[in-house]
Amino acid sequence: MTQRLPADSFAQNHDHNTEDGGAADHAVTAGVLRAGHDVERRPQSEPLQEQSEVLLDGRRDDQDERSRQEWVERQQRNELKHVAGLGELQDVTEVEYRKLRLERVVLVGVWSSATSSLAQAEESLRELSALAQTAGAEVLDGLLQHRNVPDRATYVGSGKAYELAGIVAKLEADTIIVDDDLPPSQRRALEDATKVKVVDRTAVILDIFAQHATSREGKAQVELAQLEYMLPRLRGWGASLSRQAGGQAAGQAGGIGSRGPGETKIEMDRRVIRTRIAKLRRQIRQMAPARDVKRGSRRRFGMPTIAVVGYTNAGKSSLTNRLTGSGELVENALFATLDTAVRRAQTPDGRYYAYVDTVGFVRRLPTQLVEAFKSTLEEVAAADLIIHVVDGSHPDPFSQIDAVNTVLTDIPGAESIPRIIVFNKADRISEVQRERLKQLDAGSFVVSAQSGYGLAALREAVESKLPVPDVHVHALLPYTSGSLVSQIREYGKVSSVEYTNDGILVDADVDSRTAALIVDQAAD
Repeated sequence: MTQRLPADSFAQNHDHNTEDGGAADHAVTAGVLRAGHDVERRPQSEPLQEQSEVLLDGRRDDQDERSRQEWVERQQRNELKHVAGLGELQDVTEVEYRKLRLERVVLVGVWSSATSSLAQAEESLRELSALAQTAGAEVLDGLLQHRNVPDRATYVGSGKAYELAGIVAKLEADTIIVDDDLPPSQRRALEDATKVKVVDRTAVILDIFAQHATSREGKAQVELAQLEYMLPRLRGWGASLSRQAGGQAAGQAGGIGSRGPGETKIEMDRRVIRTRIAKLRRQIRQMAPARDVKRGSRRRFGMPTIAVVGYTNAGKSSLTNRLTGSGELVENALFATLDTAVRRAQTPDGRYYAYVDTVGFVRRLPTQLVEAFKSTLEEVAAADLIIHVVDGSHPDPFSQIDAVNTVLTDIPGAESIPRIIVFNKADRISEVQRERLKQLDAGSFVVSAQSGYGLAALREAVESKLPVPDVHVHALLPYTSGSLVSQIREYGKVSSVEYTNDGILVDADVDSRTAALIVDQAAD
């Protein structure tokens, strides 16, 4: 498009070119002709100009949108997001009742768009808050940082580490809890930057297990897991811990009496821990026969066993109590049950079977605990049926199902055992949510251990899935075999019992041991 000169500029050029003669007149005439030509054609080119301007505006809009998205993402990476709802004390009276100062903590997490969403990261931090409160801490705040991968040095980056130090100092916090499994180097660097103690998610879970373990075996398992976690994280504090005095000549620093075994204090600590780990493993192996005796007594009589598994605080103990009528410990806390509890139940026709209440699972369960609690998880592998209890009131119950299934895959033989999924805490959700859960998993049951909703249907389904003994008997027993008939009712599946003039006619399915007793007494 030709640009038109101002009138005064054109006049100046005209006067200047007049002195040059005809050439100047010719140039001016050509300029006027070109200008007139442009004026004549301008109305025809205006639609094309408008289209080009629209295309340019569209490109500018796309560039502006991309720039805006990059700016928003840059802002997210450059700020710590506070998670709402954390740091508010729920029950002041309970804290006053304890009459102690709770440890004040700040929670920190890092999330990436490639691995999770912001909602999932916030839910994980809220779960960490529940873990910290169960361990006996007061949560002051929860912070999330958006970045592709955690910083290799300080987990959150050097700049955010010093920003975090300011937040910790302002809140007067004692500890930082990181929603991840921190390597020792990252933990030390973050401690140096913030000047407070730093622990990770694994340490919190181990601390809760240590508080709740009651039996001798449970305490040994927890201590073993703690020592295995502690071994690579030992830390020395300067030359005062050194014991490398061997080889010094008399008259040098230290002198006679200061020669040590030639190892540092941290090496001695590692040696003591390894010795203790070996001792604990021997003790746990020695406890195995006692578990086998208890498990063998159930197998000897052919008693079916049902393992109750699920996410921590899903209501496994409450459901077991309602199904068996027992009084096992029930507490609204994470990992309230650590020791395996076996409770007996009875079908309407008198057959006994057992529920095994197991330890709860959690996302990213520490590998040390999985290894230490293998003896507890053996009960799951030996069960005839698995009841998978899920918290139906949880915002994302299927994420809990996936976390439990991940742990169950590590148990040999557990994948082939039949399962029933039970959504508990139906009293905390609406009828619409109950129907939605049933539609998402057609074979599941929605119950409430608190109110008893849906328990009758669940109990009937469980009893229908009990394994049938492998020996079918049809025998006439004398009336003196009343105890044997009672044993058949308790541990077998009775089809019919008739009291005739000649004796008791029994038609039932029993295990091989009971069948041998029936044959002996029927022959008499």
